[in-house]
Amino acid sequence: MQPKHTEQDDARLRAALAAADWPLLTRLCRQTLRKNGRHLTAHRLLGFSLNKERDFDAALKAYKQARIYWPDDAELLVNYANILIEHAYNIDALPLLEKVCALRPLQAIAWIKLAECCYLINLHDKGFAASQEAARLADTLHDQVAALMQSAIHRRELGQVREAVHDCEKAIALRPNDPGNYTNRLLFMLADPQVDASQLSVAARHFGSVFEPPLRPEWPHFDAHRGPPWRRLKIGFLSPDFRVHAVMYSVEGLLAQLDRRQFEVYAFFLFPRSDHVTDRVERHVDHFVRLAGFTPEQQAKAIHAHDIDILIDLAGHTGNNGLLALAHKPAPVQVSWLGFPATTGLEAVDYKFSDEITDPPGAETQYTEHLYRLPTLFACYRPMSRNPLWRYQPRYQVRTSPAVSNGFVTFGSCNNLGKLTDEVLALWGRILAAVPDSRLLIEGKNLDRPEFAQAYRDRCERLGLPPARVDLVALSHDNQYLTYHRIDIALDPFPLTGGTTTFDVLWMGVPIVSMVGESFKSRMGVGMLTYLGRTEWLAETPDDYVRIAAGLAADVPALNDLRLSLRGETENSPLMREDLYNQCFGEGLRVMWLQWLARAEHPDDPEAQEQAIQAWVQQYPQEWTQPPVPGVGLKPGHRVSLHEAHQLLQDLVEKAKAAPPTPAAPGPAQGVTGRHWVAVTELAELVLSAVPHDPVALACLAEVEHAHGHTEFAVTYLQHATQAMGMGVAAG
Repeated sequence: MQPKHTEQDDARLRAALAAADWPLLTRLCRQTLRKNGRHLTAHRLLGFSLNKERDFDAALKAYKQARIYWPDDAELLVNYANILIEHAYNIDALPLLEKVCALRPLQAIAWIKLAECCYLINLHDKGFAASQEAARLADTLHDQVAALMQSAIHRRELGQVREAVHDCEKAIALRPNDPGNYTNRLLFMLADPQVDASQLSVAARHFGSVFEPPLRPEWPHFDAHRGPPWRRLKIGFLSPDFRVHAVMYSVEGLLAQLDRRQFEVYAFFLFPRSDHVTDRVERHVDHFVRLAGFTPEQQAKAIHAHDIDILIDLAGHTGNNGLLALAHKPAPVQVSWLGFPATTGLEAVDYKFSDEITDPPGAETQYTEHLYRLPTLFACYRPMSRNPLWRYQPRYQVRTSPAVSNGFVTFGSCNNLGKLTDEVLALWGRILAAVPDSRLLIEGKNLDRPEFAQAYRDRCERLGLPPARVDLVALSHDNQYLTYHRIDIALDPFPLTGGTTTFDVLWMGVPIVSMVGESFKSRMGVGMLTYLGRTEWLAETPDDYVRIAAGLAADVPALNDLRLSLRGETENSPLMREDLYNQCFGEGLRVMWLQWLARAEHPDDPEAQEQAIQAWVQQYPQEWTQPPVPGVGLKPGHRVSLHEAHQLLQDLVEKAKAAPPTPAAPGPAQGVTGRHWVAVTELAELVLSAVPHDPVALACLAEVEHAHGHTEFAVTYLQHATQAMGMGVAAG
């Protein structure tokens, strides 16, 4: 029996917890621990309370200390692990949850949390096994639904797409008010060949019909936003992916150079953890706002408080999205763009950016949003988001087709394995049969794990792919782009085609065969290859797909010539012309705004709205007919013109040259030394992150490499600088 004062302390702690009074709970936990350093309830709750106060570092410190006293307390370990997962430290949470499962093997929640932890760190076999154990043990509705959700997300990564969708549907039937299962169902339906665009639209509208109507009566009025049609607008980008993520390959150039005469740019960040890409985004935008950990209602209120005119969603139905915040309608105009290749299902989202090829005429019925078709491709690609300077390194330059030295053609795919359905793999087997001695390289998660790789080989064999001709390559960020040196011809999956991956292969000089589909999710390759001018690589039927692949493989010298010219072709096409894309995107934003303003001033009178827009167009500011001056974000909130950045760079180079040489360290030279040269490198990288191929920044990097005796890199940078000057630095 515990002492009476301990019972009283527990009661006070539980009361503060029930009241969600986090400052009080933190204070009571600390007072209790000063009296009794081993008080279990105080140890369990102190880190939890500190995290609620958004003091993550203090919460971690508290739990580390608590674990020393109570290493085998399952509740404490779960609380600790929950906070680690919330902040995306899943690797650190894994051993804690494995121990919880050992301590409480008959509790479903222990296995649910283990499965949740495994997802972000790609332990999908382990996560799926944990989800099945949770399902076996689940005896409450909450645990049954949670087990199904974890089962679904791991099934999808293991290639069990239809089973994943069924798990989501079971979870929705059990608990219709959980948005996560709707989002997962939509995300997983994308890769199912049996699901068409109309079914996706119905599922998305179902999501909207459940979560949006209760919020509509509370939508704010936006009368204060009305005003001069050409005033500077506040543009907000809402995303969990301002970090190392595929979305950034199509977003960074826009964030950096969207016309600041017309637009003030906000980034609303929904992910709990930052990285070096996040740091760049903070410099590119005018305002960076972190909203992770807040409820959708709180997120919407924060966005509304910034008086955003146009809010652009970059996630759709993907992880950590802000769709429920959008459903609160925090901005007068809301737009869907990247992240999810179908409708959000929300009436609160007014427009979707697309193009006339990827969303052909008649696609409007698939969307709750009004389609705004850009006069160019729906997105503009920039390679090397993880490491911008690697774009100029020799090892990432296009090389001779591997077939030239191998004596055989290698087809390849570096897409998410969830896109490689049985239908896709079976068709690829037909290609191997049609091209003697050819091989198929598949890169993907978990292929470095022998059991997973063997199971995948067995699957390939069942579908007609000879295992001896299939090379399985484990996905590794260190090898990004380098794997393409091993591939002669890329194969696009279907019906969910590649997005960023297709951009990647084209930039690396690898032609790609893509199937023509009926909706956006299955027409991304159609859009890219059409705007590239390579429609001959588009297949209308499976037989066509095999014919095109075999035709490309039949002439290796021609394939090599194509490879060596394709990067330049891609960089000069609409796929990578950031200057043209940013102009079109800005024009789209202004059209949306004028339409909203006209509707606000002349409700229910389309003719008057059109007349108002025509009158405003005549007042278009003359100075905006000239391209905007590129800018460079030196630090958050501090943006300078490109000319000013050049001057700063040149001053730093002169200081570095004048500085006494840094004594050589023992052993081989490693990286850039000398604080002045480091400063040159850092600023040059900032400039190139804002304006790719900037010749001044490239020339300064050549100076850095020359000063350190790295002749090959110096020559490479000078070659890029010379080429950029010859091209007039077409941004992109």
